[in-house]
Amino acid sequence: MKKNLVLTGMMGVGKSTIGKNLAKELKLKFSDIDKIIEKNEKCSIKEIFDNKGEIYFRKLEKKVTLEELEKDDLVIALGGGAFVNKTIRKKVKNSSITFWLDLSVKSILSRLKNVKKRPLLNQDNLEETMNRIYSERKKFYNESTFRIKCNSMSIKKVINKIKKLYESSRDKSKKFK
Repeated sequence: MKKNLVLTGMMGVGKSTIGKNLAKELKLKFSDIDKIIEKNEKCSIKEIFDNKGEIYFRKLEKKVTLEELEKDDLVIALGGGAFVNKTIRKKVKNSSITFWLDLSVKSILSRLKNVKKRPLLNQDNLEETMNRIYSERKKFYNESTFRIKCNSMSIKKVINKIKKLYESSRDKSKKFK
């Protein structure tokens, strides 16, 4: 049975905030992949990118994500680029109910405009960079079980929608056990 609830989507869509609140409401544990990596490495994701590079980070991200997916009954917030990794995506799809938190690039940019700790955003043309990243990742995010269009929804509405879909998906999968 698919037990974990996994949130994917672009940086800044609210995976960590929504995940934390969702876990509380569903009485599940919350696992934030980026936070686990930062704790293990004793530095920020940006520092990992700056000092050791994206390839090193992606290896860590894969290892930590696959370890977390071995556990049951978690709400997991993936890093923005994790679902692009074929191994992670396959494992997530086989073990979890996945939600793509989809938000327009314009909305993401307004949330991130003052944030300096995002490693892939240290570029001159932020909007162009975000549009490119979104275009590259969209086809992978689209493989999620559900897509939640978050543009005009409050955090509470997003949480309620996910809860409803998650609980009905779990109920359906129990019937076929």
